Amino acid sequence: MNQQTQTNNKAREIEVTADDLPLHCPMPSMLLWNSHPRVFLPIEATGEALCPYCGTHYTLKGGAAPGHH
Repeated sequence: MNQQTQTNNKAREIEVTADDLPLHCPMPSMLLWNSHPRVFLPIEATGEALCPYCGTHYTLKGGAAPGHH
């Protein structure tokens, strides 16, 4: 996700890249970046993560990182 582009944090499906790791929600590019406490999300092993606060579903472009189980 391009750090220059701001997104509406009401989006429920966000694709991220390795450049966004370690993944946390809300992301810096979100307009309401302080809408809930920052939480780090383990996305590397499965290629997807769900924020427990806002329900945003993140998917890692290219899928899970090799070598993770």
